[in-house]
Amino acid sequence: MRETVSRWKIDPVYPKVRALTGLENLTSVVAMKFLFSYLVLSLLFVFPSLRAEPLEVYFGTGGKGADGIYHATFNPETGKLTDATRAAEINGPGFLAMHPDGGMLYAVATMEKEGGAAAYRIAEDGSLEFVSFVPTGDGGGAHIAVHPSGKFLLTAQYGGGSVALFPLDEGGNLGDPTVTEHEGGSGVVENRQKAPHPHWCGFSPDGKYALVPDLGMDGIVIYTVDTDAPSITKHGFAESVPGGGPRHMRFSVDGKFIYLLNELSLSVSTFSWDAEGGTAEMLSVVPALSEEVKAGENFNSAAEILVHPSGKFVYSSNRGHDTVSVYEADIATGGLSVTQIQPIRGAFPRNINLSPDAQWLLAAGADSNTIAVHAVDQETGKLTFQRGHVINVPSPICILFAP
Repeated sequence: MRETVSRWKIDPVYPKVRALTGLENLTSVVAMKFLFSYLVLSLLFVFPSLRAEPLEVYFGTGGKGADGIYHATFNPETGKLTDATRAAEINGPGFLAMHPDGGMLYAVATMEKEGGAAAYRIAEDGSLEFVSFVPTGDGGGAHIAVHPSGKFLLTAQYGGGSVALFPLDEGGNLGDPTVTEHEGGSGVVENRQKAPHPHWCGFSPDGKYALVPDLGMDGIVIYTVDTDAPSITKHGFAESVPGGGPRHMRFSVDGKFIYLLNELSLSVSTFSWDAEGGTAEMLSVVPALSEEVKAGENFNSAAEILVHPSGKFVYSSNRGHDTVSVYEADIATGGLSVTQIQPIRGAFPRNINLSPDAQWLLAAGADSNTIAVHAVDQETGKLTFQRGHVINVPSPICILFAP
């Protein structure tokens, strides 16, 4: 009876498949499978736009061997990267940022022994055309971020203890910066927290506030944003874990929580965020690695944190242990719990990033000169390393996908 029903459903198309292929002995099931494959291939041929387009990806480099910005293309269907080539030669272009319109790329870098910001125009083939370099006047930057308005960008100077605001004209060109100094240090970790050390800069989801985690101050410095001037004004401070050493942070997808990565204690502090008042209150702290695991290394340091676009998962990288911690996030409370510790298949993951569709996580091994690709399980958030999906980049410390 089952075979009769199956043949009844398939037989109307079965003769057409036999005629098309000339394969007279196909079973009904095989015919249906063949027809499905044929239809898919036909659609891809007729509508090539259905194929996933390769993505442009750029790599900032830092430390020994950091000789420029590198470029590759990424296949979002297979998770494969092409070999990377140098797109721009400049000293220490560590972190990168993109203009909201996708036409300009910016980097913190050094020219003629001065730290500052560099601007590049992105060509259709992904190559970079140098536009300008403007020094901060307060040393090199550790991070860079462009405001959603496209009217200015910020850089965080770890060594200088400051934040620099560079105005951008309508063409995305850099203007002269205004530098705002941070003050104080918690002193909890004597050799790291005697002075302020801004380590990241970014903006609230509505763009009304700028937030700058400061490793030396053990908290987040919060600024109000005036896009007309443009300018930033000190607004508040959110205290984190004493001795934690805040490094990078991300907002939850709904904008209700902040996930702050503590570099020195290898932990994540969750804050509630009041978007109206521009204030943050710490709710909980979760370790990225156990004390037992950390004791097995002679060096431990957290580096990067990401939030999956579903809001259900968070990722942070662990240097020394050379892994990524995967967390399940409670969307209602912002609470985190570690579900996986995944080796990056490289050394010293100073940066990780998710592909735009969040199907893949790329891990930059700064000491191994590698970019390794891991598949992301969309149900659990867990990672699976993809053998054969590794390319070489000299001292990579930033991964940036073009929009």
